[in-house]
Amino acid sequence: MKPYVNKDALSEILADKTGLQKKQMEEILDKTLEEIIQILKDGRDVKLTGFGTFTTRIRESRGGVNPRNPSERIQVPTVRVVKFKAGTVLKKLLKDNNPTTT
Repeated sequence: MKPYVNKDALSEILADKTGLQKKQMEEILDKTLEEIIQILKDGRDVKLTGFGTFTTRIRESRGGVNPRNPSERIQVPTVRVVKFKAGTVLKKLLKDNNPTTT
């Protein structure tokens, strides 16, 4: 089993659960992701109750080091980044499903 589920596999899982064709589910998933991205680009948050909230924030420019040449200083530009905060229901479900450590 892969350690992750990619978009293709997720489309297949959702198609099986909804009875829709995989191609239809891929289109729905693509459109959903496009809309989430556009909302975030517009500077708004996406809150999926129980699952979590996607927000954006500005990471200010800062000095850094060129990884290929550690003696060279570079300026890392200001960039908008996405932050995800898990919702209460998701946190609880994951906490209840924690593997036991021995």
